Amino acid sequence: MSDIEWNHQYAELLSVKIHYVRHGAGHPIILCHGYPEFWYVYHKNIPALAQHFDVIAPDWRGFGDSENPEQTPTVDDYVGDLAALIDHLGLDRVGLVGHDFGPWIIQEYARRHPERISGLFLYSFPYPQIGDRWYAIEHVKEVWYQAFQQLPFAAEIVSSSRDNCRAYISHFLSHWGHDPHAFDDDLEVWVDNFMKPGNVQGGFNWYRANHENRIKTVSGELGEMAPITVPTCVRWGEHDPLLKVEWRDRLGECFADVDVEVFEGVGHYAPYEAPDRANAEMIKFFNKVVG
Repeated sequence: MSDIEWNHQYAELLSVKIHYVRHGAGHPIILCHGYPEFWYVYHKNIPALAQHFDVIAPDWRGFGDSENPEQTPTVDDYVGDLAALIDHLGLDRVGLVGHDFGPWIIQEYARRHPERISGLFLYSFPYPQIGDRWYAIEHVKEVWYQAFQQLPFAAEIVSSSRDNCRAYISHFLSHWGHDPHAFDDDLEVWVDNFMKPGNVQGGFNWYRANHENRIKTVSGELGEMAPITVPTCVRWGEHDPLLKVEWRDRLGECFADVDVEVFEGVGHYAPYEAPDRANAEMIKFFNKVVG
């Protein structure tokens, strides 16, 4: 655990209470986590970014210390939470950072509210043009958890003991990262987080919420979507086994103004695995788009 005294705050939104950590001053940058994560996945990035920007790292509903409403959420709920948080904080325009499933929510927000965004910085993430590659025969072994986590007994199994939770969460942290030991020092922090009442189910709820979109993506039934016009920087993990580096090939169809490069030597968790490089890239990009 870092020695930094983190500035924890809460936003009482209309339908949910959202926890976030906030540091720094200047143009606001919101760091959006994925799975199996919470705000702390960015703890190596927040101090450096906060020297240049107003950095806000929230937990999605059901994750971390955010509230976990009883009803199963929809994708619109997550997009609405992001919109409501930005409004609650009185921010006119923000930069958005995300990876894993976080950018799916960010993409939806960017299509609806492009005028509220200065720029997007995204790491290995799902987007519609990945298409049926998600469920290709050779890739099914990587996405099994997306079906498992929708089963009614899945959360009970994973959260039934600390050992079960550790085994489950550590699989994703070690398998998706290029260095299988990258998260060793923080593993118990992750287990502490997911052993909080409701957090295993809270994380699984995203996969219930996004199931229909995922099936439409694979079957090509999402329909035509206009490219996102917000300036976008994408850095794709070279060794990401879940979101393969070759899947960056159709980003130009999804983003009208996009800078794409391979982030070498890392797996799925680029900002965590190589924080110094990630921080330098993010600072450079947002200084450019903010002007």
